[in-house]
Amino acid sequence: MAIWAIVPAAGVGRRLGGTIPKQYLPLLGRTVIERSVDCLLAIADIKCVVVAIGPQDTYWQDLPCSQHPHIEVVTGGSERQESVLNALRFILDKGEEADWVLVHDAVRPCVRADDIEKLIAELKDDEIGGLLVSAMDNTVKRVAGSESPNRVAETLDRTQLFNALTPQMFRLDKLFRALNEAAEQAAPVTDEASAIERMGWAPLLVTGSKTNIKITHSSDLLLAEAILKLAQD
Repeated sequence: MAIWAIVPAAGVGRRLGGTIPKQYLPLLGRTVIERSVDCLLAIADIKCVVVAIGPQDTYWQDLPCSQHPHIEVVTGGSERQESVLNALRFILDKGEEADWVLVHDAVRPCVRADDIEKLIAELKDDEIGGLLVSAMDNTVKRVAGSESPNRVAETLDRTQLFNALTPQMFRLDKLFRALNEAAEQAAPVTDEASAIERMGWAPLLVTGSKTNIKITHSSDLLLAEAILKLAQD
């Protein structure tokens, strides 16, 4: 069974602001997406990385990695699940239903190779798949609701809560079925694991490093730069 990777990269990064999509912002002399894709290309077991870019994207073609022999490109959609579905259709045409697929955020440039290898090793015999997670350290409060959004309703048990990271790794047929059904029913899914959960399947949690941050705000770029510099030392 082959292992494929998908990088949904059709987003425009509205929360970060600016005119350049956040995946194309500079990070230590390269772009964020180049560093994220490099993390996947470094894993020998990954057969191919499928990048889903926006139909009006004018940045990807100018990157050196756009010509990499182990990278394929598909057109992404306005939502993450549409981009992943388009990439899954490409893989289904070339792979087997029982193949594995890793989906990794284009804006997680600090994921460690040993975490990806750990994810693959722990899931290789699983029938469903799972995802990298990190434990929550802070005390977590649930608000009272829309009528009192700034009032605490309760303190949650953080030992039962985890931050979802990427990559998330699932069987090709199961992930396609889950995301396709969610799309047909207009059901909101925030990541691949939530689509799998809708089907009644329970993804396996694999603990990863807390340095696997997502670039969402401008301050995250500074933090990612510090993380990568430490990794180089």
